[in-house]
Amino acid sequence: MRAPLRSFLAGLSLALAAASVHAADKQQSLRPEVGKPLQEAQKALTSKDYRTALAKIGEAEQIPGLTPFESYTAARMKIAAASGAGDNAGVVQAFDVALASGLMPQEDKLKLLGPVAQTAYNIKNYPKAVEYLKAYQAAGGNDPQILGVLAPALYLSNDFAGAQKELKATVAKAEAAGQTPTKMQLELLASCAIKLNDSAGYLDALKKLVASYPEKKYWLDLIARTAGKPGYANRLDLDLYRLKLATDSMEGAGDYESAADLALRAGFPGEAQQYLDRGKAAGVLTGSPTQKQLMDSTASKLSADKASLAAGEKAAAALASGDGLVATGLNYVGYGQYDKGVALIQQGIAKGGLKKPEDAKLHLGYAQLLAGRTAEAQQTLRSVSGGEGAGDIAQLWLLVKKGA
Repeated sequence: MRAPLRSFLAGLSLALAAASVHAADKQQSLRPEVGKPLQEAQKALTSKDYRTALAKIGEAEQIPGLTPFESYTAARMKIAAASGAGDNAGVVQAFDVALASGLMPQEDKLKLLGPVAQTAYNIKNYPKAVEYLKAYQAAGGNDPQILGVLAPALYLSNDFAGAQKELKATVAKAEAAGQTPTKMQLELLASCAIKLNDSAGYLDALKKLVASYPEKKYWLDLIARTAGKPGYANRLDLDLYRLKLATDSMEGAGDYESAADLALRAGFPGEAQQYLDRGKAAGVLTGSPTQKQLMDSTASKLSADKASLAAGEKAAAALASGDGLVATGLNYVGYGQYDKGVALIQQGIAKGGLKKPEDAKLHLGYAQLLAGRTAEAQQTLRSVSGGEGAGDIAQLWLLVKKGA
């Protein structure tokens, strides 16, 4: 038990135990042979001589034929003595006796249940901690610091479904109040889902984690699971690299090379150059033969593409479908001309005849985000659907923190 908790519990138990002994004397419900050692224990408790107090309480407990009230009084005093002596198991054992007697006043029960539950948790008696915490709730206890132990106790008792239910309620309550759930709560929620083979629950927990605690490991897991979902289309791999770049989740030279290569093959040399530049800045692209070949190819296509941008835009506008305009708009986005890119993608969507209309909406939302048009981007991204991954990726973009 932590020292502040032990001090609080010992002081509280001592006060309650003294009140019990006083009440017992007044009611003359303790026999003299029981009352004498308990009175001596009370004096030892007042002097903080906890070992002596435990010994005297032990004497009283050995007297044959203890009445329920005598057992209860001895147990109440033992809680205080064991608390002071640092005997955490003794605290739990004595509290069990006192609680089971049915003689503990409701007010006292509410005062003791929380601290003793924390004591049980600290000594890894998780089932007992759960029992006390549920009793605390039933008695009207609502201290969030005390109840915050319930979900971990359920989890460590292998009651993963119970822990998940408790955590979902806690997280929902925090969100409704405009508060951010703690990282530990969300990580535990994710772990519960894994234990229960709840894939949907795990993804939901991951999304909450990246929304509030956008660490690289969470983003990598979320992106990998998105790519691994049934029906995911590989044509969207470049979109996942875009997410990785925006969330500082690129991994080593391989990611930068693959992203640049995909962008180049898609006809976006400006975007390809961005990946190469970021890889160089990160110190992972150092000019190996394969990297140099990719850099040279990108530089060559970049030069040719810049010279033909206007002509390409005109040719795209002349096509029957809007796919060319969408692709041209994305190309401008790769050069950092976000507003022009947004306008062209919008024209392409309006023109219609698109092979993959949901992809086009995804790319519009992406371009709007880069352009700083956040409200428009969010509206666009929320409208993206489909089972090939576009809808899932759009949902992930909604979680990206501004400036990430």
